Amino acid sequence: MMAAARKPAPIPVDLELDELDELSTDAPDIDPLHLKLTAEDCGERLDKALAKHLPQYSRSRLQQWIESGYIAVNGKAVPAKATMLGDEDILIQPQATPQDTAFTAEPIDLAIVHEDDHIIIINKPADLVVHPGAGNWSGTLLNGLLHHHPPIASVPRAGIVHRLDKDTSGLLVVAKTLQAHTSLVRQLQERTVHREYLALVWGVARLRGRVDAAIGRHPRDRLRMAVLNNDSAKPAVTHFERIADGTIDHHRVSLIRCELETGRTHQIRVHLQSIGFPLVGDTTYGKQHLAHYFHRQALHAFRLGLTHPHTGEECEWEAPLPADFAALLEQAGIDQAGIE
Repeated sequence: MMAAARKPAPIPVDLELDELDELSTDAPDIDPLHLKLTAEDCGERLDKALAKHLPQYSRSRLQQWIESGYIAVNGKAVPAKATMLGDEDILIQPQATPQDTAFTAEPIDLAIVHEDDHIIIINKPADLVVHPGAGNWSGTLLNGLLHHHPPIASVPRAGIVHRLDKDTSGLLVVAKTLQAHTSLVRQLQERTVHREYLALVWGVARLRGRVDAAIGRHPRDRLRMAVLNNDSAKPAVTHFERIADGTIDHHRVSLIRCELETGRTHQIRVHLQSIGFPLVGDTTYGKQHLAHYFHRQALHAFRLGLTHPHTGEECEWEAPLPADFAALLEQAGIDQAGIE
């Protein structure tokens, strides 16, 4: 049964799913508010009087509504600095913020690799945000899922159980039912979901290795993650193997296959940077003077394996390299035929 509608909290784009509260996908209905001022409000500015009576709204938001004509005093629009006498009738027409309407259905092309009554496997293109969040309140994968399969609104987070960064391409699984959601979350927690990525990095990495380093928010830059040794950091493990190497304009590069045990925000990007091999095109963790060689981080989730939530069958899907990544490998002189 769908939970009662409530106002969704803003979601930072890079927040981990295991840090998110369960959110409703319904936008709230906002009814007009009527307010009668009293003698206690005499001499107050309009915006200050409203802020006192309507603490659920910030003063800056109230000022915006006043300026936009959504607040009337005795039937007329007045400026925010107008002095109240204390007997005014005020009509407020609250306006939804982008956050309020983020969880709505939108027709978005979804590259569906597999779909049945229980799950959807999607090949996410680069530049598609998974969740609505600051600066991306619409046009996300979640909005597209609500349009593609409206009943998914009753599943927590519209069935999304893991994520990819905006500029990372590749495979995602989405639950269509509450039962499938429970199963997939349990598999992720038990680390039985098989996730492999291809990454092109600067430098010649060693043949194979394992990075076991906890990750948390960067202490000075809250938009970045970092390898940390404190109580706030969460365990993170990445296995990697170099499968090819090449050269881009005299700079050595390596094609790395990565397998995740955990799914922390920016995990592969942070782990590979921490051992000296940042991703090509990564403007957050990469080599800034070489960022112009590729328009995004060179990272693609190419293989996904899991136990089907309903049948119990072991399933696996692969997504071919997108055209931009394939062209980058060609530029580096790396033969794609040997990629497995």
